[in-house]
Order: sequence, then structure tokens, then C-alpha cells
Amino acid sequence: MTNTNKILTALATGVVIGGVLGVLFAPDKGENTRQKIADGSKKLSDSLKEKMNEGKNKLAGMRNSFRERVDGMKDKVEEFSS
Repeated sequence: MTNTNKILTALATGVVIGGVLGVLFAPDKGENTRQKIADGSKKLSDSLKEKMNEGKNKLAGMRNSFRERVDGMKDKVEEFSS
């Protein structure tokens, strides 16, 4: 994991923890507080799913690019050895 990813992960974690603590200590009814936490959890879950899908798509693209390069190298080696 790169330093940038570590910093972003730490920042996101801090934001989530701060948000949860802020909601828990805010003067509001328990029902409203639980709803806010549930809504925040849903948003976080959706965001993580979206990031995972983006990562999967990026990896698939990199894999395809790598395969194309390897195939191109194979063709050049075969052409050179003939």
C-alpha cells in the first residue's frame, strides 16, 4: 500500500469515527441518533462498494493491457526466431 493510500485510509477512518462520535454526543433523541448512524453506515457501505468496483475494473484493465503486451512480445520473439 502506498503512502498516499495509507494517508487517505487514515483520513477516511478519522472522519468516520469523528462523525459517529459527533452523532452520539449530539443532543438528540435516541431514535434519531440511531437513524443517523444507520444512514451514515449505509452511505459508507455504498461508497466502499463503489471503490471496490472501481478497483476491480482498474485491475481488469491492467490485466488486459499486460496480456496484450505479453502477446505482442511473443509475436516479436517468434518473428525474430524465424
